[in-house]
Amino acid sequence: MAAEFKLITEWRIRAPLADVYNAISHCLDWPVWWQGASKVEKCASGDADGVGDAYRFSWRGPIPYRVIFVMQVTRVVPCVLVEGCASGDVAGIGRWNFVHAHGVTIVHYEWRVDILRWWMNFVAPFARPVFRWNHHQVMLQGAKGLAHMLNARLEAVHTREM
Repeated sequence: MAAEFKLITEWRIRAPLADVYNAISHCLDWPVWWQGASKVEKCASGDADGVGDAYRFSWRGPIPYRVIFVMQVTRVVPCVLVEGCASGDVAGIGRWNFVHAHGVTIVHYEWRVDILRWWMNFVAPFARPVFRWNHHQVMLQGAKGLAHMLNARLEAVHTREM
């Protein structure tokens, strides 16, 4: 049986909503500013809004293992939401939500996936806190990298299980 993870991360960045949204929605550039994003390749093109686009991601956090998956974009609402379906080492959904209030862009990333790598499922009952910590560290690297790239102040980063 696959281990299931339901995590939500919140970034608060003192930057314009459009700048944050544009950086997130152009994922081919993530390896430039996001330390954990080892490699991003476009696999397929969708419509003009990006729905149907598919990207192959290779991630590596502080704990030395890679997670590789393809994310196909399933929904886009510019400056509001980007959602995709993952398949590979993990299977499930990832959803970015964006809002802006009082000069701060608030980004919520929801990650609901089943782990499909056998060794990760084998150790998941004991290593769940470690996997959650590693996910948070990767997300923290992304928040710091994005804030640095935008020359913006990172106000907060939080990750929790849903």
